[in-house]
Amino acid sequence: MTMPTPPTGQPQWGPPPGYPMQQPPTQARNGLGIASLVIGLVGVVVGLPMVLFWLSGILGVLALIFGLVGHSRARKGEATNKGVALAGTILGGVSIALSIIGVIVVVLAVKDVADEIKEDIKKQEPSISVPSAGADPSAGADAPADPGAGAPLSFGETLSYDNGVTVTVAKPTSYTPDEFAVGHEKGNKAVQVKITIVNGSKETVDIGTALPFAKDANGAEIEEIFDGQRGTKLFTGNLLPGKQAVAQFAYSVPADATKEMQIELSPTVLGDYEYEDGIWVGPAA
Repeated sequence: MTMPTPPTGQPQWGPPPGYPMQQPPTQARNGLGIASLVIGLVGVVVGLPMVLFWLSGILGVLALIFGLVGHSRARKGEATNKGVALAGTILGGVSIALSIIGVIVVVLAVKDVADEIKEDIKKQEPSISVPSAGADPSAGADAPADPGAGAPLSFGETLSYDNGVTVTVAKPTSYTPDEFAVGHEKGNKAVQVKITIVNGSKETVDIGTALPFAKDANGAEIEEIFDGQRGTKLFTGNLLPGKQAVAQFAYSVPADATKEMQIELSPTVLGDYEYEDGIWVGPAA
């Protein structure tokens, strides 16, 4: 028995005339919301120990961006995980906050270490004695020259040691710390001082201990400023013969003590040559 063949020109399959074709359902675009949640969680976990704060900040920014885009898609009906995207956005913000806290903690730790080194340097510095009248002037003939024991220099002048090493402290200039600055108080004047050490000697000089000591017009120690702009950039490592190194230090000077600023510094406290501190004075910008 044979089946009847439909007339030529009539479709064999399809909906009845007058009914529209059914569109396949659109797949939800939930990828960014899920990525935001995962990256945000990782950012928080990484940021809690404060060691990888920089990575926590990067992950936090990514989680925040992905979460906002995913949340926007959910509001438009393109995604179904609005809550997941919102949670990822919140975790991204927490990761960024942990990163900022990590920066502050590291800066404070560096500042404490710098203060301890300064105290150690002060304890190791030899006292300067003035020979009494009638003393034998040849008694200290073998000692190196003491350029730091003379009159203070003005900012911009160069102190030269007899072994060829020179130190120049430039005039303080105005400085604007960023919003995460540590060591700067509101109402104080922020200044930055650039210091240059040139090694004209034949020996390598360890300048890692070249830390200036600053005082204001009232004789009080001036706080150093540490921020994300590296307003304070310390001397590091060894300075080879014939080379120079430049460092910069930012300070927070009280508004009522800017008339005069004093910087005390020696190139190093290590080695056979005893460098006496040089002193530079002048107005704080």
